[in-house]
Amino acid sequence: MNLFTPLSWNDTGFILTGILNTVYISVVAIIVGSLLGLLVGFIRAESNKSVNMFLGAFLDILRSVPLIIQLILFTTFIGAMGYPLDPFVAGSIILSLYTMAFMSEVFRSGFDSVPENMVKAARSLGMTYMQTVRYVRVPIGMRAVFPSWLGVALSVIKDSALVSVIGYMELLRTAEQLISRTQQPLMILIGVGLFYFMISYPLSRYGKYVERKMEI
Repeated sequence: MNLFTPLSWNDTGFILTGILNTVYISVVAIIVGSLLGLLVGFIRAESNKSVNMFLGAFLDILRSVPLIIQLILFTTFIGAMGYPLDPFVAGSIILSLYTMAFMSEVFRSGFDSVPENMVKAARSLGMTYMQTVRYVRVPIGMRAVFPSWLGVALSVIKDSALVSVIGYMELLRTAEQLISRTQQPLMILIGVGLFYFMISYPLSRYGKYVERKMEI
């Protein structure tokens, strides 16, 4: 009896589900992580040394501990507390916090890159503190950090594959199940690699294009 079956067109829906789930959790993590990173980065840029030390220590933990360990520890802890979460929810929380840790440094550097004389000039023109932030620091600082932001976003798309360890049916986990059934790892993994390339390469080229436009 043949225990394995080859790939067929019937697997298309299964593969598309994995692709959509990968895109879904990546978009959620990038959006939430960017918004939180913007907030934390602004707080770090405006806060005193003691607040910076506290936030910096927390962010260092998120950046230093491998993402796969954070995913496993979080889901295990929440489950042991009696509040098991859906894999998508748990994965989105950890991946968003992981993204925030890197995005916060990106945005903080952007806020710090705004020349102090421009801020003083805005205040001398009668702008309030919040108006200065809205019309001077954010627009100028965010232009400077776009390439770095895009680099982090691309890493998040690839790191989303690690969410498969907690049972989320993204592309890599879909590929693992297909490999177990078909015993065709080379073809399937090449397909997975091509998918990530098809997403990452155009975004990378677009980032370089935007960077060149900013330099003009």
